[in-house]
Formats: sequence, C-alpha cells, structure tokens
Amino acid sequence: MNRKELLIGIIVGVIANAIGVVIAATILGQLSGRSDGFMTVIEAAQSENFIGKLVSLGAILNLICFFYFLRKKKDHRAGGVLLATVLIAVFTLIIRL
Repeated sequence: MNRKELLIGIIVGVIANAIGVVIAATILGQLSGRSDGFMTVIEAAQSENFIGKLVSLGAILNLICFFYFLRKKKDHRAGGVLLATVLIAVFTLIIRL
C-alpha cells in the first residue's frame, strides 16, 4: 500500500512540474513583449543555458501538491512529491554541468 501511494505522489510531482514548466514558459513568453510561444521560450532556454532555472520554476507547483497531500493526511503521497522534487533537482544539477 505504501509503495502505491509513494508512486502516486511521484507521478503527481512529475506531472505538476511539467505543468509548471509550461505555465512558466508561457508567462515568460508573454512578458518578453513579443508574445513568444512556448516552444520559442524552450528553445531560447536551451540555447542560453537557463533551462535548469525554468525547470526549477516549474517545481513551484510541487509545493501546492505537497501541502495539499499533507493537509489530507496522505503522508506517503506527500513523500512521493518530495522525492519527485529531489529527483528533478538532481536532473537540473546534471543539466547545469
């Protein structure tokens, strides 16, 4: 039972981060003044080496999921979200190297 709950938390954490990256890239595209699209921002992030920062911004949604699961007494799911956040942090560190 605990493994299933942990896996659900990891999946929620990864999906929340992906949605967060899309939201952050869309907002940054709109703030650029040129109304750049999502893919344009991602390509610029890749070429200018700030993709790690964009992924880190996307992890903000994990906070919401983490505290939601804690409030609902789903500690194992909250742990899965935390584990997903740590994995994303390691991934971001690897990208920066």
